[in-house]
Amino acid sequence: MKKILILFLVVSSTTFGQKKLDKLLDKWNTRNVPYISVETLAMPKTDAILLDAREENEFNISHLENAICVGYDNFKIKETIAKLPKDKNAKIVVYCSLGIRSETVAHKLIKEGYTNVYNLYGGIFEWKNADFKVIDTLGKSTEKVHTFNKSWSKWLKKGEKVY
Repeated sequence: MKKILILFLVVSSTTFGQKKLDKLLDKWNTRNVPYISVETLAMPKTDAILLDAREENEFNISHLENAICVGYDNFKIKETIAKLPKDKNAKIVVYCSLGIRSETVAHKLIKEGYTNVYNLYGGIFEWKNADFKVIDTLGKSTEKVHTFNKSWSKWLKKGEKVY
């Protein structure tokens, strides 16, 4: 009985948290880019090019392994395309802190003809909240995650918050 109650509480809190995140993303995003979940991205055979739409100072604290920092404030589509395969059907996942800046960058790729582009739902915060590994600039696993600012930091439930 205790196991069922614990499972119910975990599922309920996850669902409640996801609904709150849905509400936040609906406020800021237009959903013109499909989402991919952190669980789907973490699957072993998910070959995707990872683009980090956060700024370099955020990326340097931690990022997903093999991610390419493309930034947001000074994002340059031509420079980004030069880093991508010529095959416009290649799977590309763009992420940021929560999935707001990444939607803008991902949509620019779609407008350039890329057909298999996704926005990571919940961004690096959800990735870390699900206990997936982030790395620092030396390629070493770290608990640190740049939280953009103090108000957004409430969405990071696991790891060490860096401002």
